[in-house]
Amino acid sequence: MAQRYVRVQSQAGPLHYGLLQSDRSVRVLDAPPWLQGEVTDTILEADSYQLLAPCAPSKIIAVGKNYAKHAAEMGGDLPEEPLLFMKPSTAVIATNTPILYPPQSQRVDYEGELALVIGDRCLDCDADMAQDKIWGYTIANDVTARDLQARDHQWIRAKGFDTFCPLGPWIVRELNPEAKLQTFLNEHPEPVQSGEISDMIFSPEALVAYISQIMTLLPGDVVLTGTPAGIGPLAIGDRVRVEIEGIGSLENSVQARPIPAQLLSMDSLDSGESMESMESQSW
Repeated sequence: MAQRYVRVQSQAGPLHYGLLQSDRSVRVLDAPPWLQGEVTDTILEADSYQLLAPCAPSKIIAVGKNYAKHAAEMGGDLPEEPLLFMKPSTAVIATNTPILYPPQSQRVDYEGELALVIGDRCLDCDADMAQDKIWGYTIANDVTARDLQARDHQWIRAKGFDTFCPLGPWIVRELNPEAKLQTFLNEHPEPVQSGEISDMIFSPEALVAYISQIMTLLPGDVVLTGTPAGIGPLAIGDRVRVEIEGIGSLENSVQARPIPAQLLSMDSLDSGESMESMESQSW
């Protein structure tokens, strides 16, 4: 089995990077692995830590319509160049952490994806150089408020809500280019999405090279490589699982995003003011 690099929080509070062992214990590293972190003598037992997202990126660069069948289901021609957008780092959550369904949206979709983790500063790279900058691979779900995406005619709000970037559960260094990516919803045995990494229009190294011509990618940054066909809606109470051969599975439930009490109070106040205004106008 490939080595699995994790990021965890111990019961005592500190955060650690480490190597996940077969018994679920973690061998702690003294630094992030892409910064030459070395194995220490510290071991966290299986019941003594919480699994976090496997990295804490300064930014997440994502790619739209990078699978031909998905581009077709979204409409329009195949992109001649990678179609880029960004998700905020505050959208990142770990496996088994709830996706919060925002009250502003009536249609929130799953999008299972391969995620690349950058291991070295990357600027103005060609594809060969870019391959060496990809430190490892993990799984992502590019959760999207589809109705807001259509309404806004740009993607920041639709893809930027807190919890809209599940990431994990760990990072592996190697991945078969023919690896299968599948997304499952609830207990249904048949996947709602299924594709191979090799089906991408633009390869991982081509994406990293292209992005590096625009902005500097830093160690720990994440690139989302696009989703296969089969996107669809999530409902409150659903569980969505994204699997990639050679990595594992990323699973999250869907819950309603709580409305803060102060906003509820403001809504009540606004309603009262509106009623008073209407009554005054009726006289």
